[in-house]
Order: sequence, then C-alpha cells, then structure tokens
Amino acid sequence: MERNNLYPVFLKVKNLKVLIIGGGFVAEEKLTFLLKSSPDAKVTMVSPMFREGTLALAETGDVTLIEDVYKKEYLQGHHIVVATTNVPEVNVTVWEDCRAEAKLVNVADNPPYCDFYMGGIVTKGNVKVAISTNGKSPTTAKRLRQFFEEVIPENIDDLVKNLNEYRKTIKGDFEQKVETLNEFTKGLIEKN
Repeated sequence: MERNNLYPVFLKVKNLKVLIIGGGFVAEEKLTFLLKSSPDAKVTMVSPMFREGTLALAETGDVTLIEDVYKKEYLQGHHIVVATTNVPEVNVTVWEDCRAEAKLVNVADNPPYCDFYMGGIVTKGNVKVAISTNGKSPTTAKRLRQFFEEVIPENIDDLVKNLNEYRKTIKGDFEQKVETLNEFTKGLIEKN
C-alpha cells in the first residue's frame, strides 16, 4: 500500500529567504499562501513580468520584485526556491541548479522536481494544521483545509493560551508535566 512518507515541519520563514521564479498566476498564488501563513516572510520574485495582483500583494509584505529572466546567480543567499514559470525547461534548470547548491526547491505542479510541497494550511491564532496529499491532489488538500477551518473552533487560541499558562504552574519533571497535561486535555477529543 502506498503511503505519504513526507516529514512535516513548520519553518520560521522570517529567518529564511524565499525565491519565487515566475510572475504569473501560479507565482501569485504561491506568494498569497506564503504571506497568508507567514506574513513576515522575506521573499524575492524574479520574472520578466508580474501580474497586477502580485504587484499589490508585494506591497503588503517584505517582497522584492526583480524584472528579469531566471539566472543561477539569483539563487545566492536564498534557502527555499519555488519555480512557477510556464517554460518547463526553465523550471527543470532551476531544479538542477538548486540540487547542485543543496537548496530546497519546489517546481509547481511537478512532484518529481519537488523537495517539498506547499500543502493546505489552517491557522487559528497559535494553532496551525498543515495538510498534505503527497502531491497527489492539491484539490483534496484545499477541501480538507476548508473542512478544518470550519470544525476547529474560533476560540481554540484562548484554550491554547490558557493551557500554556497552566503548564507553567505544573511542578515536576518533563514526564510528569506531560502526563498531567495529557490527563487535563483528554476531554478535548472524547466523543460525546
């Protein structure tokens, strides 16, 4: 049976530099979701042209726009690269250049050329849920995101903050604290 072997991580994107190659609809979509999830992300976009929406979106964050075609030199200083051009040869070149420089790369809509996928994300205050379909169905990830946005209560952040305060008052070693919090939060998932 096939399974998803991806390892989920939550990156502090404000500490990393992201490069998006392309300026079309897919590039704008990637930028939109990146800034929605991590408004403090540092992003550079390289493309001969940018959509009006991208120009407006760039002004809302720490986004640098460079009107140019892709050149390997643009990789310098960047940690994560997303290739979104409509020229497959350019996207493969970006992937090859990133592999040579040990940079994480995502070639949009081309799973064999991805070190990571940008999955569906639900954020409610300090609670964030990421959804992956192993690159098989972004539409399913989108629908699951919509589902979780509705079922996770809006006040979940209040619960998280209160539990954090309670955690600070618990005495004992790490294992005792975990056991106490597990017992205290058990009711969160019990079925009625």
